Amino acid sequence: MGQIADVMVMIIGAGIGGLTAALSLHAAGIDCTVIEAVAELKPLGVGINLQPHAVRELVELGLGEELAQTGIATSALRYATCRGDVVLTVPRGRAAGYLWPQVSIHRDHLQMLLLAAVVDRLGPDAVRTGLSFDGFAPGAVEGTGSVGVRLRESATGRLVKDGADVVVGADGLHSTVRALVHPREDELRWSGITMWRGVTESDPFFDGATMVVAGTQFGAKIVAYPICPKARARGKALVNWVAEVRTAPAGTPAAEADWWRSGRLADVQPHYADWVLPYLDVPELIAQADRILEYPMVDKAPLQRWGTGRVTLVGDAAHPMYPVGSNGGSQAVLDARYLALALAAEPEPAAALARYEHERRRQTDSLVTSGHRFEVDDLVRLAEQRAPGGFTDITAVLTAQELSHAADAHRRVADMDVQSLNERPSWTVSR
Repeated sequence: MGQIADVMVMIIGAGIGGLTAALSLHAAGIDCTVIEAVAELKPLGVGINLQPHAVRELVELGLGEELAQTGIATSALRYATCRGDVVLTVPRGRAAGYLWPQVSIHRDHLQMLLLAAVVDRLGPDAVRTGLSFDGFAPGAVEGTGSVGVRLRESATGRLVKDGADVVVGADGLHSTVRALVHPREDELRWSGITMWRGVTESDPFFDGATMVVAGTQFGAKIVAYPICPKARARGKALVNWVAEVRTAPAGTPAAEADWWRSGRLADVQPHYADWVLPYLDVPELIAQADRILEYPMVDKAPLQRWGTGRVTLVGDAAHPMYPVGSNGGSQAVLDARYLALALAAEPEPAAALARYEHERRRQTDSLVTSGHRFEVDDLVRLAEQRAPGGFTDITAVLTAQELSHAADAHRRVADMDVQSLNERPSWTVSR
């Protein structure tokens, strides 16, 4: 494989996408540095699911053992009614035939795991904290050659001039890089659903490795899954939960979307007052969380192009999407990995970024669109309507054809073809 020489990549943002990009570029023999606005990266957040296609990439980066020690290999996903009656059970990860597991993990444990690997492999100066991205040097975006970059010290406000051969915006939903490249295409679209998130230790449910999605997007929904193997070893479950409630018509302007905005128990708990499922006490789960975060379910319209010239985007900066099918973090990992592959394969950086965007936009655009209408919810609502008093056998409520349709709908938003992933050539660059 051909490789471009003497190329420096500047990554804006030390989240999952940015850190995975740094590891992938380093593995491909490409120099890079990561710019992060906060002075110190600290654990903060809730859980995340990594699909097998993302886990494969992290395993190929040599992080398989760390993932196994830090996360839970999810065995199944069960869709249920608001009473807890199971409508559809879908095997996950290796149980579904993949060569890699689906991993449920605390988001910040994942970020710290990636950060430690970057510091260990690239050196302590690879992540430059306390610097925010301020803009490009005049003409650099459309021009050829190196990209001039303006950075600003977060503590002092002092301007720092820098540059790189390639700039990657991995700075999340409110990406400054994206806003500069696409100043008129950055509007948030709100689904009308408000999400509250938390992490609570509780008794395990099912096999201690199952993800539950109860209810529908038409009213209220709860998503719950265990994320800590240490808690599991003690006979408990550290459960990540997401409460989704439709609070306004779709399209209503959302409040400022901030992942770390605190939520109030009094706002979320009334929606679930009688949601005591046979295997999960939802009111207790919500009430016992140490902290509740509130966030509007938002996305942005797919872009016709992500970057320009030697500037591109990865992860939420490129394609923010609804959290349907556990795709957000997983797609950021895939972006980062393919970006390194393209830069290693193409002699001209701009051509490499064009190849990267062509490949990845095909995948992510469809996920952004499909997340707007999750058809499994239609079948769960139908089961609730046909059996308002509950049921023990879903085949007495839904036909085989309807259940098959639900399974297909799940696969369209949450799965990659098993055989295709298992047999796909590696994206690891051979040096």
